[in-house]
Amino acid sequence: MSPFALLLFLLVAVPLAELWLLIEVGSRIGALTTVALVVLTAVLGAGLLRWQGLETLRRAQAALAQGVPPAVELVEGALLVLAGAFLLTPGFMTDAAGFALLVPGLRRAAAVVLLRRWLGPPGGPTGGVGPRPRGPQVIEGEWRRRD
Repeated sequence: MSPFALLLFLLVAVPLAELWLLIEVGSRIGALTTVALVVLTAVLGAGLLRWQGLETLRRAQAALAQGVPPAVELVEGALLVLAGAFLLTPGFMTDAAGFALLVPGLRRAAAVVLLRRWLGPPGGPTGGVGPRPRGPQVIEGEWRRRD
């Protein structure tokens, strides 16, 4: 499936599934309680997001102070932005995904998996740093012509 088709599918399927779930929950516990629950998860998520964001920023600054690139922390920050978007979207499935990304261990594991996918394994062709080389390899050097 192409990325565009996947995105289109998600933009249609996720809101429909969220709407269906909200109606089901609302029919069982009441509309006002359902709305209150959605607002509560957004407020609770925002507080947790702020706390986790500041903690990730602190770890990134500590890594920089030690001279280590904060690659995992930067990806974790991007995942926290995604978690915030999920938590601000009304619905229970997106809230579950957002809260899952707020769990430090899960978020760190996801960040490491994403980095390995983007950069390759830590001992690969680039030592795990920078993009993998594409195309011919260039070797620099000096030469002299002997006749």
